[in-house]
Amino acid sequence: MKKSSASKKTASAKGAAEEKAAVEKAAAEKPAAKKSAAKKTAGKKAAAKKAAAKKAAPMKRQAPAKRPAVVPKKAAAAVKGVAPAKTVAAKPPRGESRTALVRRARRIDRELAEVYPYAHPELDFENPFQLVVATVLSAQTTDLRVNQTTPALFAKYPTPEDLAAAVPEEVEEILRPTGFFRAKTKSVIGLSKALAEDFGGEVPGRLEDLVKLPGVGRKTAFVVLGNAFGRPGITVDTHFQRLVRRWRWTEETDPDKIEAAVGALFPKSDWTDLSHHVIWHGRRICHARKPACGACPIAPLCPAYGEGETDPEKAKKLLKYEKGGLPGQRLKPPQAYLDAGGKPAPPLGAG
Repeated sequence: MKKSSASKKTASAKGAAEEKAAVEKAAAEKPAAKKSAAKKTAGKKAAAKKAAAKKAAPMKRQAPAKRPAVVPKKAAAAVKGVAPAKTVAAKPPRGESRTALVRRARRIDRELAEVYPYAHPELDFENPFQLVVATVLSAQTTDLRVNQTTPALFAKYPTPEDLAAAVPEEVEEILRPTGFFRAKTKSVIGLSKALAEDFGGEVPGRLEDLVKLPGVGRKTAFVVLGNAFGRPGITVDTHFQRLVRRWRWTEETDPDKIEAAVGALFPKSDWTDLSHHVIWHGRRICHARKPACGACPIAPLCPAYGEGETDPEKAKKLLKYEKGGLPGQRLKPPQAYLDAGGKPAPPLGAG
């Protein structure tokens, strides 16, 4: 009996020991299993999150292959002493091919040509000398203010030789209304001396010669070449820069790059008239701060439609110059402008 009781006690102790060992083993394995399960759960969550993000992200459209821009020779030609305009391909709106961009750009120009069939340079001039001087004076002021000022200047100094020999203080007094009159006096007297001494008193008809004159850059040179000599050029002024970016013809901001990019969209023969059409539209309808979108004839072609006033009646009140029943910039405009209902600007000091 005693032996049986001892056996039972031994078996009981052995079972207790085994049970204790099992419990300790389970306790040791539990954190590892927990860690493994947590790792698996985290992995599943990360995979689900990645799949959801991939599903939510918009499908990227493959950009069409870019075709190299073919820039007319004049736009990319090297000029002695002047950095040439670089070849730049205009970047079309998203989803618009280059071919579509060229077609849209040319259609805009055709539409503007119908709206402004009489578009012309808005500086009064009778010869190349007057035009180059007036263009230099137009910096940081309006063409109207220049036109109101130059009659007195050219009456007193009709030739480059006359202006080259002028007393600076007397010229400054005449040019005071145009602003920055001291710097402008220095420029026009300097370019007059250069014309008298280097070009026999005649304005040269070549870009590389014009840009050597004091105060004359590419923009001024192309104004003179296009309007005094009939040689195509693109005038990239503030209006031109603003509009071609609104129309997404280019995203460039440098004037030389804009010149090259836009020149690549049009035949060279269109460049001068294109400049007039764009600048006229920028001055009359597509203003910097409040474009009159509701009165714009090319609204269906404009990617920026809606930046300005879209209500037709309110937009009409924003129109300037002859579109708003007001006189244009020139005191002596071309007959075609007058025949179309345009009005000459008033002289300086007129009420």
